[in-house]
Amino acid sequence: MNKKQVRNILDTIGGMFPDAHCELNHANPFELTIAVLLSAQCTDETVNKVTASLFQKYKKPEDYIAVPIEELEQDIRRIGLFRNKAKNIQALCVLLLNKYGGEIPEQHEQLVELPGVGRKTANVVMSNAFGVPAIAVDTHVERVSKRLGMANLKDTVLEVEKKLMKLVPKEEWTLTHHRLIFFGRYHCKAQNPQCDVCSLVEGCREGKKRMKSGSRRKPIQ
Repeated sequence: MNKKQVRNILDTIGGMFPDAHCELNHANPFELTIAVLLSAQCTDETVNKVTASLFQKYKKPEDYIAVPIEELEQDIRRIGLFRNKAKNIQALCVLLLNKYGGEIPEQHEQLVELPGVGRKTANVVMSNAFGVPAIAVDTHVERVSKRLGMANLKDTVLEVEKKLMKLVPKEEWTLTHHRLIFFGRYHCKAQNPQCDVCSLVEGCREGKKRMKSGSRRKPIQ
């Protein structure tokens, strides 16, 4: 894919979603980290419903470890994998207090050492909380990147991230991350992409199949 093609994709999606942003409600890096941890295999909408009360009850790491694990589990039980996430949250808070003075570290290699925090979560925190350019590849970013040919169908999440980092100007990494998410969440959906009204359909693997056949084939995930 050449620079002109990439620019067209970025500009088109940017025109559709100029105000794309992180939809997880948070007031500080600590709350963002907890919210992203909770969002694994769960919608942002559900996470925001849970954190509306969670962040009122728990303000700092000490608060999360001051309650029995069963109580925290109940507070987040509407979230998928809530037991494992409650365990990770308490372990994360213990580590923050023991090693980082209760504050979320700003270095990527330190973030990924936190329980429940993987590369995607670390990238989201780095970019949204600390203003460091990063591209976090979630299910939407992966799907859209592969459909539009910015990555290969068999690429791993890490390979998709590396290819996007090469294709997209560094100063646009964070904004592109948000716009790709919005594009995938509200337009290029997994099951029912809006191919018939999409300006990028001619360069889209899934779109070309659908428009050519006129049928709903199994989408590229």
